Amino acid sequence: MARTIDFYFSFVSPYSYLANSQLPAIAAKAGATIAYRPFRILELMQMVGNRPTTIECKAKGRYSGNDLARWSRRYGVPVVRNPQTAKIDWAELARGALLAADQGKARTYVDAVFAGMWVRQTDFTNRAAYAALLDEAGFDGARFVAQLGEGDLASRLDKATQDAAERGVFGAPTFFAGDEMFFGNDRLDFLAETLKAAA
Repeated sequence: MARTIDFYFSFVSPYSYLANSQLPAIAAKAGATIAYRPFRILELMQMVGNRPTTIECKAKGRYSGNDLARWSRRYGVPVVRNPQTAKIDWAELARGALLAADQGKARTYVDAVFAGMWVRQTDFTNRAAYAALLDEAGFDGARFVAQLGEGDLASRLDKATQDAAERGVFGAPTFFAGDEMFFGNDRLDFLAETLKAAA
């Protein structure tokens, strides 16, 4: 089995954030690398016939809030809802993950943006705030943000979303170890077991 964990994620997903807080340790223990694979989650759901039920079902939405608090305590990481959620350009943040990967800094970017989204309540609709967050992470924030609308990043993100759907991804977070797929933050134990068995 390949010693790579393919991590399909969306920054809008708090469970992706939670999984990301644990994934580096799992990868290190298994001697695996992480391939960060952003995608457009609502577009993918439309492709595969899935629905954002925590938004559509009020009871599930309330349950999700309690569940996130439980996982927050278990992992010892904060989960703070960002008041700008409805206004954030999620595709832009995902394009940033592709650009950072081109620079060999995928993990740095993903960690910074997840923290900005789910811990620090960064206003990603404010270009200066977005750039400042990236400056702290070691990027040239203003230059990086300016590049997000350039080149083929948008078409690459579209292709990444299509590729994810074709691979069987139906939501976030999703992980692959070789051909074995795991969906959800609560499946990280199974992922770790699979990696250990393949060692």
